[in-house]
Amino acid sequence: MASPRLKDKYLNEVVPVLKDKFEYKSVMQVPKITKICVNKGIGAAVSDKKLIDAGVEELTQITGQKAVATKAKKSISNFKLREEMPIGARVTLRGERMYEFFDRLMTVALPRVRDFRGIRDKGFDGKGNYTLGVKEQIIFPEISIDKVSKISGMDITFVTTATTDEESYELLKAFGMPFAGKNKN
Repeated sequence: MASPRLKDKYLNEVVPVLKDKFEYKSVMQVPKITKICVNKGIGAAVSDKKLIDAGVEELTQITGQKAVATKAKKSISNFKLREEMPIGARVTLRGERMYEFFDRLMTVALPRVRDFRGIRDKGFDGKGNYTLGVKEQIIFPEISIDKVSKISGMDITFVTTATTDEESYELLKAFGMPFAGKNKN
């Protein structure tokens, strides 16, 4: 099986560019994406348990890896929420699947967002990780609009080995991430 397109791009294009830009002494210092975490909160699942199964199934279809239900850590009476109640779904992608998902996200899903002008560069956490919010799961071609009972969004977090936001921004930009607006250069 051939290696993913973005993995080859990282090794052949991204590493040399970042090594020159930040003047790393070794290619091992160049930041890389270690994992992508996709998280979907399903608040309405408190009253309707079937929504959790649907959410897990949708995430599994989108990522190509089995998603798991997330459970509440503590009870909150105002939300009718009990401890250990399922309230969301998540999946963590690494290796080949991570690159495949990242490629599909950039080339197929994000361009399908209505009025898309690029993603914001405000999602960095200060430690080199980036989180992107998606409002509708139907931007992914794996999801059939006819079978969707409730439109919901998800958070996609890119965990990198970068130590600063600038390094992480340049890493994702070198991959071709469509950032909107001004550049940090």
